[in-house]
Amino acid sequence: MNDLFLKFIEKLGTLDNTTLFASSIVPYTIFLFYLYKIKSVNKFVKTGFSLTVLFVFITILVSIFSLNYFNKSLVEVDFLHGSAEFFLTLSDFVILLGFIRMLNKIEVNNS
Repeated sequence: MNDLFLKFIEKLGTLDNTTLFASSIVPYTIFLFYLYKIKSVNKFVKTGFSLTVLFVFITILVSIFSLNYFNKSLVEVDFLHGSAEFFLTLSDFVILLGFIRMLNKIEVNNS
């Protein structure tokens, strides 16, 4: 069983994940579509999840810049990688702020 698992992991490591990464935008777009239909979810949560798309877009642009300018992948150029990850942190913070606001609006009945 262990060998089978290790072979599976090694096989996954050889696959090109570009197609999977690009195709993941389809289910995420569907998620955003239905998220925006829910009236009880506030705008901070919706904006935060939308900012995740901005993070992906910026990461792609910075990766291309890193490959062309430094001839290295984005992971190898720390200041660019950190700058791109900032947008993920920003979107996570906005989502957290939105959920905190939603929790604060819930009426608690202590009976």
